[in-house]
Amino acid sequence: MPYNISFISLGCAKNQVNCEQMMASVQAAGHTIQAQPEGADVVVVNTCGFLQSACEEAIDNILEMAELKRSGQVKKILVTGCMTQRYKQDVLNELPEVDGILGTGSYGDICDAIDEVMAGGLRPCHLGNIHTAPQDGERILSTPPWYAYLRIAEGCDNHCAYCVIPSLRGKYRSRPMEGLLEEARELASAGVKELLVIAQDITRYGTDLNGEHQLSALLRELCRLDFHWIRLHYLYPDEITEDLIDTIAREPKIVKYLDIPIQHCNDGILKAMNRRDTKAELLDLLAKLRARIPGLVLRTSLITGLPGEGEAELEELCVFLRETKIERAGVFPFSPEEGTRAARMDHVDMEEARRRAELVVDVQSDIIDGYNASLLGTEREVLCEGFDGQAQMCFGRSYAESPDIDGRIWFEADRDVEPGTFVTVRLTGVMDGELTGELVEG
Repeated sequence: MPYNISFISLGCAKNQVNCEQMMASVQAAGHTIQAQPEGADVVVVNTCGFLQSACEEAIDNILEMAELKRSGQVKKILVTGCMTQRYKQDVLNELPEVDGILGTGSYGDICDAIDEVMAGGLRPCHLGNIHTAPQDGERILSTPPWYAYLRIAEGCDNHCAYCVIPSLRGKYRSRPMEGLLEEARELASAGVKELLVIAQDITRYGTDLNGEHQLSALLRELCRLDFHWIRLHYLYPDEITEDLIDTIAREPKIVKYLDIPIQHCNDGILKAMNRRDTKAELLDLLAKLRARIPGLVLRTSLITGLPGEGEAELEELCVFLRETKIERAGVFPFSPEEGTRAARMDHVDMEEARRRAELVVDVQSDIIDGYNASLLGTEREVLCEGFDGQAQMCFGRSYAESPDIDGRIWFEADRDVEPGTFVTVRLTGVMDGELTGELVEG
């Protein structure tokens, strides 16, 4: 029997791809997908469970759906994803409003779970093998039509001391290149102009298949397809090969924007976190990338309050940032996650970790301000993404801004600019930390 199904996807882009695959399965089974939860037979909440804050966001969404269920606007609630994988019994015990759960190894069971919850009776609990779950499958894109994600691998073998991902997503598994290229060709044919290549660690791609790094070869094949931009998330510093650097520098379609999470720079902290880099190696790598890839914009992730961090280590991190001038950084206070080795180490409390994060953000803000100022008077290729009626300006992104992560570029235009088209913008100012400019005709 066909039902009306609504999806809510939380967390990272990798999770979003799983949701897109579930949506395609549901539609292929004859069900109707609706944007709003009101009036749905089943609402599927696809959760993140990476941090406690993500779990809290997921619970808030589940409780909102529970209110709709109590008022008769929603019949059933299915919860999927990382939080159910991590806290399966807690979800069942503490959230009686939830009618069934699927773990990260069981996204393919979504249609069976829908039938089961609508039939009533026992609450379905699908928890398949996270190390062998299939990764392929049709998708219904939930991004704007001009960009899409291509997830090239699942899981992670890095086992950083603060991270729960390996226990939620399993061992690292690269997808075979043939299947990736087929999916990429379909995306290009659908009009996707910006392809975002994603995985927990894209630099390791292929090493589990034949022991060799295959990301460069994959990227060269992707560059043959009809994409305008190809963007890379995330590159682990110790797996960046000379061949990969050459490929990024040589291929014009690969945007010169690299997301390289380093987390910290102090050698003692890096070792305690089970990271395989030293500060000297990081400095050498960043200098090499800057020298060989002109115009490179770097993004990273940093954690403050990690075990072993004192005021000296915090200052070392701030100095490192000022020296390397990493243009973009997500700064997060350390969260001692249950089940991780780092949670059992001595560390500062959350309030102090947040204070330190704010100090690093201040340093980063100065770097961004300097970077923005250096661009004034120059022209940038911008992918237009819409028009803001209140500001009376168009907005979009250049190669230096990744969707949903970085800011926008705002620009004035004497004509309508269709979202999804590339235009040239002369950068003339800054507004609330974001660049502004004007359309350059011709």
